Amino acid sequence: MNLNNLSCKSARNICIVKTLAKLGHFPTRTTEKEAWFLSPLRSETQASFSVSLIKNLWFDFGLGRGGNTIDLIMLMKSWSVREVLEYLKNDLESFSFSPPKTEHLLKQAEIRILDVEFIYLQGLIDYLKSRNIPFEIGRKYCRQVWYGCKGKRFFAIGLENHKGGWELRNKYFKTSSSPKTYSLIERESKHLLITEGMFDFLSLATIDEDLVERSDCLILNSLAFLNRIKMLLPNYDKVSLYLDNDLAGKKAADSLLRLFDNITDWSNSYNGYKDLNEKLTSGKSSGK
Repeated sequence: MNLNNLSCKSARNICIVKTLAKLGHFPTRTTEKEAWFLSPLRSETQASFSVSLIKNLWFDFGLGRGGNTIDLIMLMKSWSVREVLEYLKNDLESFSFSPPKTEHLLKQAEIRILDVEFIYLQGLIDYLKSRNIPFEIGRKYCRQVWYGCKGKRFFAIGLENHKGGWELRNKYFKTSSSPKTYSLIERESKHLLITEGMFDFLSLATIDEDLVERSDCLILNSLAFLNRIKMLLPNYDKVSLYLDNDLAGKKAADSLLRLFDNITDWSNSYNGYKDLNEKLTSGKSSGK
């Protein structure tokens, strides 16, 4: 396939389930024919968003709408067809044109939180160190989470979201437990910091701990949750954005800047790097 000329026909064939996984959404239940999700288009507690594994089509029963991969991304990100094709073209290697393996979907769906405690395992301390995150910062904001999957027990650094789900990271694996949504740290501040992922947040806390400690902090955990947090932004005098320096991050920042006049985009402070953690691990970070 010519990656520089992605057609609508080819884009429609990109696996919806793997596209959703790339955007931070995983099935709560799967069968041989379909996967069920909490809707990525609205808030809900019971999964009513279905993806046909045979036809590669989605349907949101709460909205009464459905379609293909292009239709879904257009709704999730409020993009045009051209913008969706550009996004898929630039990140094409992350997607698949073949139906997902049911075993992989079940693995995502069966994650169970077994225990949560303060970080003490050397493997996780070393992982924080490899990302240039001081142990004190990691221990302050994250926890050591034991989780079960396919009858086995694993451990990871976990960041809790505001609905009680967990973002889970270790040296070998990146996943999350249900329900998946954004994380919010509230300090009754009028300044809100927004980062895209948990290691972006931990990096910001490492680079400027005073700033983080005197601000409210929101970690998106996926750009798919951008629409869910828009209602929070008018509550703040200042909102500082630290999204990724890629196409998706830039478009997300632009969409917020067009809607709100209290937002400042700080991505230029790590220009030349994909995100805050990449700059931090380069050894060239400095406080603002």
